[in-house]
Amino acid sequence: MEKKHILLIDLYGVIIKESKGFFIPYTYAHFEPKEHDRLTKAFREDQLFTKAGNGDLGSDEFLTLLGYPDPPETMRDYLDHFLTLDPDFVWFAERYYEQYDFVLLSNDVKEWNHYLFDRYGLHKYFRDRFVSGELHMRKPERRIFTYTLSRLQCRPRECLFIDNSVTNLEAAQTAGINTVLFNRDHEAYTGDTVNNFEELDLYLKEFQWHTSHE
Repeated sequence: MEKKHILLIDLYGVIIKESKGFFIPYTYAHFEPKEHDRLTKAFREDQLFTKAGNGDLGSDEFLTLLGYPDPPETMRDYLDHFLTLDPDFVWFAERYYEQYDFVLLSNDVKEWNHYLFDRYGLHKYFRDRFVSGELHMRKPERRIFTYTLSRLQCRPRECLFIDNSVTNLEAAQTAGINTVLFNRDHEAYTGDTVNNFEELDLYLKEFQWHTSHE
């Protein structure tokens, strides 16, 4: 059977419309203004969100340190009510997941990622997942891309990386991976760009895979 090409797909800002950074204003809105200096220190100096995303803190510990009295309920409230699955992803995935291997490559808190995959039934579409909270490495570190390629046992040009961050795309390019910007945030970028899944569909129909030289 012919080997499939791989779509490396980001979660936040691509499959999920909002970026993970929305959690910080969610937290400030949840607590009284007198708590905001403490929260600022927790996010900026103590880097609690980064530590959770790197797998150094689990979700419950992270949310407890922020002061939430019921961490599991807070996780569910945020993920259920403040993040939105792009419905066009399901349409896109149904069209392509048998033609390509879908692989998630995301910076995320481990437990949040599992919850979202279960909530939206995303397991159906994905061959594998590479999540910062499980790997203790994150985009745009080059090593997460080389690790992913090694685990997938594929060459860089057999992959197309779809992300909403120019910085992440540039890091992937240093590893030799094909890239396209999913440009929800209207970033300036000189490389290939799509704005939604309908445009990504059209892009894939024209995309030329160049793998023979590797």
